[in-house]
Amino acid sequence: MNHIVVMAGGVGSRFWPMSTQKRPKQFIDVLGCGKSLLQLTVDRFKGIVPDSNVWVVTNADYASIVKEQLPMVPKSNILLEPCRRNTAPCIAYVSWKIKKTDKNANIVVTPSDHIVLNTAEFQRIVNDSLNFVSESDAMVTLGITPNRPETGYGYIQADLQESTSRYKELYRVDSFHEKPDIATANKYVSQKDYFWNAGIFVWNVETIINAFRIYQPTMARIFEDLMPVFNTPQEQEEVNKIFPDCENTSIDYAIMEKADDIYVHPANCGWSDLGTWGSLLQESQKDLYGNAMIGADIKLYDCHNCVVHTTEEKQVVVQGLDGYIVAEKDDTLLICKLSEEQRIKEMH
Repeated sequence: MNHIVVMAGGVGSRFWPMSTQKRPKQFIDVLGCGKSLLQLTVDRFKGIVPDSNVWVVTNADYASIVKEQLPMVPKSNILLEPCRRNTAPCIAYVSWKIKKTDKNANIVVTPSDHIVLNTAEFQRIVNDSLNFVSESDAMVTLGITPNRPETGYGYIQADLQESTSRYKELYRVDSFHEKPDIATANKYVSQKDYFWNAGIFVWNVETIINAFRIYQPTMARIFEDLMPVFNTPQEQEEVNKIFPDCENTSIDYAIMEKADDIYVHPANCGWSDLGTWGSLLQESQKDLYGNAMIGADIKLYDCHNCVVHTTEEKQVVVQGLDGYIVAEKDDTLLICKLSEEQRIKEMH
C-alpha cells in the first residue's frame, strides 16, 4: 500500500507575525484560498493514498490543530514528537510505526508548508516514483527544475547519462550540495544537471529502515526497541522518554548523503517552499505594479512590489511604499522592507 508522511512540526519564524510559535505557517491560510498549507499538502495526494494511510508527524503542542484541520486522518496516525530533533528521528519513528502494520509499504515523505501549483504533474511524478521504489531498493528524492539562481535551497546534482531502463525520468544522484553563494548558484543553474532539493522523498519501508540500520545504527536501535509498544496505551509515554536521546540531525545528512542507491526525479510542477515573505510575493497573483494582496479589502496607492497580508482587517489602505511587507495578525502589525526580511527573526 502507498502511504504519505507529512512533517508538520516546524515553527516558521520567518513568516512572523502571520506565523507564530503557537500557530506556525503550515496551519495558516497563507494564500488566502480558504485552506491551510497543511490541508493543501494532504489534498494534493488525493487518489494516491486513502485517508487511512495519511500520517502526520508534529510537535505535541500542535496535536489539536492537526486534528481540527485534518478530521479524516485517524488519530493513531498523528504522531507527536515531545521535542524537536530535525527530520531524521521524525522519519525513523514513522517508518518503524508504518512497518508494524504494513511490511511492504511504499512511502512519500513531504514537508507540510510548501506549495505546488501543478497538482496533476506532481501526482504523475509521485506515482512514477512510487512504482519505481516498489520494484527496487532505491530511494528517490524529487529535484525541482530551478528557474533562478537561488541561494536559499540545497542542490542535487544528477547523472543525466544514467537513467533506469524502464523509468526514463529517474536519474542516479551524483552528489548533494549545501546552500550555495550567488556565484555558485549561477553556475549550478547554467549546468542543467543541478536541481533544487525539495525535501520530498519516496521509498519502500524496508529500504529506509535498512538504511537507518546501516548508517544510523544507534537511532535504528531506539525505534526497534519501541516496536512492541506501538499502538498500545504506553506508546506516547515511551516515545516521550526515548525521543530526546535521538541525535538532532536531518535525513539528508543522516542517510541521503551517505547511501548509494539514490535517484532523483526532476520535477517542474510549480513548487515553492514558501520560506519567506519574498517567496510568497513571487508565488502570488500580482497587480500591474507587482503588488500581492491577501485580505478582504486592500487598496494600494502609488505602491510597487509590496506584499500585503491582512486577512483579519476589514479595510487596509497603503500609500507610497516600494518593496515592503505589510502584515497583520492577532493585533500585531509588521511593516518591513522586503530586502531586510531576514531580520524578521530578530524582531520578535
